[in-house]
Amino acid sequence: MPERKEVIEVGGLSVTISNPDKVYFPQTGHTKMDLVRYYLGVADGALRGVTGRPMVLKRFVNGAEGEAFFQKRAPSSRPAWLQTVVLSFPSGRTAEEVVVTDAAGLAWVANLGCIDLNPHPVRAADLDHPDELRVDLDPVPGVGWSEIVHVALVARDVLADFGLTGWPKTSGSRGMHVYSRIEPRWTFTQVRSAAVALAREIERRAPAEATSRWWKEERHGVFVDYNQNAKDRTVASAYSVRPTRDARVSTPLNWDEVPDCNPAEFTIDTVPERYAAIGDPGAGIDDAAGSLEPLLELAAADAAAGLPDAPWPPHFDKQAGEEPRVQPSKRRRPARQEADGGVPPPAPGKSAGPTGRRRSSMPLIEIARAAGKADAMAGLERWKERHPEAAALLEPADVLIDSMRGRSSTWTRIRLNLRHVPEEQRPAQEALEVDYDPWASGIS
Repeated sequence: MPERKEVIEVGGLSVTISNPDKVYFPQTGHTKMDLVRYYLGVADGALRGVTGRPMVLKRFVNGAEGEAFFQKRAPSSRPAWLQTVVLSFPSGRTAEEVVVTDAAGLAWVANLGCIDLNPHPVRAADLDHPDELRVDLDPVPGVGWSEIVHVALVARDVLADFGLTGWPKTSGSRGMHVYSRIEPRWTFTQVRSAAVALAREIERRAPAEATSRWWKEERHGVFVDYNQNAKDRTVASAYSVRPTRDARVSTPLNWDEVPDCNPAEFTIDTVPERYAAIGDPGAGIDDAAGSLEPLLELAAADAAAGLPDAPWPPHFDKQAGEEPRVQPSKRRRPARQEADGGVPPPAPGKSAGPTGRRRSSMPLIEIARAAGKADAMAGLERWKERHPEAAALLEPADVLIDSMRGRSSTWTRIRLNLRHVPEEQRPAQEALEVDYDPWASGIS
């Protein structure tokens, strides 16, 4: 039977919605057309976050519970009215990316299976100078919402002290975002330097709740992810529906709402009603562009005090002044500490290491590498069944689940930190429960 299509008119433009009755959220029953109608209902607010910005298409063609893939290049079959721009990446490659400028564009990307919207922090008119500083607050497992709120309020105060206005929103997942418009005068590298300084200042003011540490094994509380400001990184924008079971929305808030907000209340059903009732709390963001100079002065002061540059994302070349880009548990020990220690063990799950000289200083073991999170979690459960005593001693933050982003999709790695398991009870590194090779499949 041929696929049903429905043509809708949006602002005088025709948009074809293919298979509009396809269920995108099995737990709530929302369909692709429900997603399209949602974005049209909050179009002014959603466009405030994406208008004129190149966008990575994160496509969930099988709905929110299916695996997503990333499409940087605009489809060759696209409406003549859709804008694009050619972006260059740290790898040296280029891509012609979609630039949404109107409600019809929102409907068109939703039809492709883009549940959330992932724009770059630059405008198509100036691809080298970001106009947005992004504070991404990412809690480690086990951290409560009240701690996230506290760190968000500290971030607001730090931004204000350095001459910037913070605009909060729920992430639609586990954390919060605070965005700040900046004058488009600084390079990506400078904006990231300012973000590193900001993250470290937040950590100084809330050391028990916040961390700027890049490596998961060193984190506690709420991680202030400065690397979301590196070139080629994108974050779900305001009013993005997220691929969660309850179809939550990344929702802008007024600051007086933040202390008592419940992110579970903001969904594909409730946000349009809220938007119609109170408007967009982020409506003034474009009128509040500030200067990065005070934060860059703080970055310079940190460097003068001996702080190295924080680690960059793995696909970037090693940067001048960057601290070692090796997780602390794998850093090489001085030769005098290894003289009587024999041959160090290989990397987790491997029979030999690339140098034969790395020794773990923290009790990390690797459990799984899988194409999908469900397979990786199933592997973790099998490990727990074999080692119930050790599993019972693990704390939430000891389970390190990494979504590893490749060129076109993600894969999942799970490691365990056995620091809370007595040494004599720690299971040894075993063969991986799931041993997926992303490089063999060509996605990373």
